[in-house]
Amino acid sequence: QVQLVESGGGLVQAGGSLTLSCAASGSILSINTMGWYRQAPGKERELVGITSGGNTHYADSLKGRFTLTLSRDNAKNTVYLQMNSLKPEDTAVYYCNAIVPGRMYWGQGTQVTVSS
Repeated sequence: QVQLVESGGGLVQAGGSLTLSCAASGSILSINTMGWYRQAPGKERELVGITSGGNTHYADSLKGRFTLTLSRDNAKNTVYLQMNSLKPEDTAVYYCNAIVPGRMYWGQGTQVTVSS
C-alpha cells in the first residue's frame, strides 16, 4: 500500500507561482513512477508531468512553466510541482499519482485557483 498526501494548493493571481507537494509513504520502494495530473471543471483529468527512472515527461502545453522534482529518503518519496507564470486556465484540482507494479494510487487532490 502507498499513501499519498498532497499540500500546497490555493488561490493565486495570474502570473504568480505556486508549489505543490505530494508525500508518498508506505511501500515506496515499489513505486516506479510518480507525477501530477489535473482536472478542471467539466473536463477530463489530464497529465501534468510524471517522473520515472530519472526521466521526466511533461504535457507539451506546460513545458517551460511547470517543473517536477522528486526527493527520496528512507521513509518517503516527495514529488514537487513548481508552477510559474500561472494562468486562469491552470485552475483545476491537481492530483498526485504513484504507480507500482499492477496498481495505481491517487492522492485526494488539491485545488489550485488562478484569478485573472
